[in-house]
Amino acid sequence: MAAAAMLGACKHPEIEYVDFDSFKVTSIKTSSVFMESGELNPEIKPLEEPYPETPDTKTAHTSGISIARDMLGSLSSNKVVSISGTYTGHDIDGSPLTQSGKLLLPASGPVKNLIIVSHFTIGANTEAPSETFPFEGIFASKGYAVAIADYIGFGVTAKRIHPYMHTHSTAESVVDMALAVKPYLEHIGRAPENQEVILFGYSQGGSTTMAVMEMLQREHADVFPIKKTYAGGGPYDLAATFDFSMAEDKTGIPCAIPMIVQGVSEGEMLGLKMEDFFKPNLLANYDEWINSKKYTVKEINQLINSRSLHEIMTDEGRDKTSASTARLYKAMMVNSVLNFRPTSPVYMFHSLDDTTVPFINASRAEEYLKGNNIEFDFGHYGIHSMGFLRFIINVAKEL
Repeated sequence: MAAAAMLGACKHPEIEYVDFDSFKVTSIKTSSVFMESGELNPEIKPLEEPYPETPDTKTAHTSGISIARDMLGSLSSNKVVSISGTYTGHDIDGSPLTQSGKLLLPASGPVKNLIIVSHFTIGANTEAPSETFPFEGIFASKGYAVAIADYIGFGVTAKRIHPYMHTHSTAESVVDMALAVKPYLEHIGRAPENQEVILFGYSQGGSTTMAVMEMLQREHADVFPIKKTYAGGGPYDLAATFDFSMAEDKTGIPCAIPMIVQGVSEGEMLGLKMEDFFKPNLLANYDEWINSKKYTVKEINQLINSRSLHEIMTDEGRDKTSASTARLYKAMMVNSVLNFRPTSPVYMFHSLDDTTVPFINASRAEEYLKGNNIEFDFGHYGIHSMGFLRFIINVAKEL
């Protein structure tokens, strides 16, 4: 039986561990979006708020069924095939590196387009796309193929430091997976009917998605023509975010402090010393809290136990004129994604109420990108997690 027929019929044992030349399958699972009881599959979880103690957060975590139903509308298939696998991508230095991710497909029927998703900030490896059912994966039940890379530092590379907010290497992980998935889909007879791709990402994923767009325009326009890009709640301008947060002396996502410092240092190979940036409590524990990949973002924030930057960072670390921080600040400027002109439509979303990713990022994006076929949707859409749900519903209604 052909691989395509087996996949369409949800009979996978014969192909589960076949070593294809591109995307190498490690596991296949068929899941329902909605259970027989009508409940949303509990494996499908939206983005969590870093501090889930507000009424808005409770709403975000108790309205999953209505959110999903509103988002999906008419389903192409309630059954989704989740395919975890590995592919050869690029390491930070450009050398080959085996990475991992997940491909999700409708269990039956044609595939409309490939949606290339850049995922939001995670902390625990159990949250990596290859290890779970990503919320964005329910787009597959509307007839789309959805590809989500783990990024370096998660999945099969979980022992590595994640180069958090190093836009080139993270975007390259996403693009490399898409390049691997394309021939795999053709091999199993599930190639999309339309070769135009859709880009999607929120939070860290919003910034990464813009970097992916730039990379596809520059290097792969013939392979992946872009239909539309959807970017929401992203830290597009790291330097502006640094300035804003230092002026406020607070952060809405404490775990991002060590993630950015060591992630950008790793990605740019700066060799920064963490003792120049972190106060004793964080310095003594960041490797366990961040790099063990045991803890979720919410759990790391609880361990750090402060949103005040002067309690988390040293005086030197907060001073962008100091030697170490000046190097970091320059690298953050380099890793801004507001450095190109989109050649295809973009929908950019941000909530004015977002305290996790400051709105200054959306303001800078609008200032730089205005007039480039971009629709800006900025409004009072709730906190970061509520913004994610509003964003994903808006996108789903347009697909």
